[in-house]
Amino acid sequence: GEATPLPDAMFTAVSAITVTGLTTVDMATHWSPLGHTVVFISLQLGGIGVMTVATLLAVIASKRLGLGARKRMAGDVDPSRLHERQEINAHGMQLGDVKGLLGTVLLSVLAIELVLAAIIIPRLWQFGLDPVTALWQGGYLAASAFTNTGFVPLVGGLAPYQADPVIVLTMTVGVFLGSLGFPVIFALTRAVAIARKRRRRLTLAHARIGLHAKLTLVTTTILLAIGALAIGALEWGNERTIGGQDLWVRPMTAVFTSMMARSGGFNTVPTEDMSGATHLVLDMLMFVGGGSASTAGGIKVTTLAILFIAAWSEARGDQDMGVYERRIPSDVTRLAVSVTLWGASIVAAATIAILRITDADLDTVLFDVISAFATCGLSAGLTNNELDEGAKWVLAITMLLGRVGTVTLATALSGTHRQTVYRRAAERPIVG
Repeated sequence: GEATPLPDAMFTAVSAITVTGLTTVDMATHWSPLGHTVVFISLQLGGIGVMTVATLLAVIASKRLGLGARKRMAGDVDPSRLHERQEINAHGMQLGDVKGLLGTVLLSVLAIELVLAAIIIPRLWQFGLDPVTALWQGGYLAASAFTNTGFVPLVGGLAPYQADPVIVLTMTVGVFLGSLGFPVIFALTRAVAIARKRRRRLTLAHARIGLHAKLTLVTTTILLAIGALAIGALEWGNERTIGGQDLWVRPMTAVFTSMMARSGGFNTVPTEDMSGATHLVLDMLMFVGGGSASTAGGIKVTTLAILFIAAWSEARGDQDMGVYERRIPSDVTRLAVSVTLWGASIVAAATIAILRITDADLDTVLFDVISAFATCGLSAGLTNNELDEGAKWVLAITMLLGRVGTVTLATALSGTHRQTVYRRAAERPIVG
């Protein structure tokens, strides 16, 4: 019965469409049924991706997927395709894969969210919610988990369910699958299908998942394990967070928090009560984010993997940078460096602006700014209804830049290529 102030309405709209999860209002009690519906549709569209939705609508309208639509879709998923000088089959996204990827997007969204909802809804019913409330809130949570949004329609959030392994692990798996990215899901499903055909001797093809999927899976697993160990060790004695839980619950909460820091945004213990050291660990995990072309944010795990591979190759003195018996072109390294510097610049500028507007401390501001940039949704206590309107607008812009800025930069840089008939004389500056 009351109108929502424009800054809060805009903040929530941006947070939903960028699948961030930060909010200045209580998502469980503030919105009417219409408000919840708008937020639900927005986070679904934001999770699937605006370009993907546009391509799907074009396919539905024309009954076909032409070469132009395939190029747009492939360029949106893999900006490096815009380098036309690359050899055939050297890209992470092939034009012939676009149609299969579109089908994977639709099927994975429907299948994964339905499975998550089928697990969560009965559990909420068992916890005392009436069937209707459990139905819509369970479906809402399933969509919010897979799209890595982090909005919770439950009064009290997920804290009352922190010791329930069904809810906690289901949400963890949902966020993990959403953070992998549709190309990885497509590569895995295709590899499984080929393996089945090969066992039946229907094909001679080998089941391969490609370099991008390998880097995403390995880096995601490593970061998840390192993050869980660090969070568990740092918060083990903190009675306000993990330290106040039963011994068997603490490892589960550590893994859950590590996964949520990658872009999920859910929490079962108060993030603002964690130590400064834990906040720094979460800052690093949030800044990296999830997989490319996924519902997660950040600079992406493949970007981090490329930077580490480049450093390792340089340390070994290798002429070419490679991994898994594949050579990685030098322009991919330059693209990774550019995306990382762009992300760090956005975070630095937004942090300085909010520090100037508010009286909050650096730890709190930096945490929420990185959360906004990485479209994560965790908060150290800065983002609330009492936040200054100017800071709300800065965070909203940061969420937009975090969601579309890095992709836009990658696309722009990948599409820019100058060829010259000469090379200038080389001179090495001192580095380090």
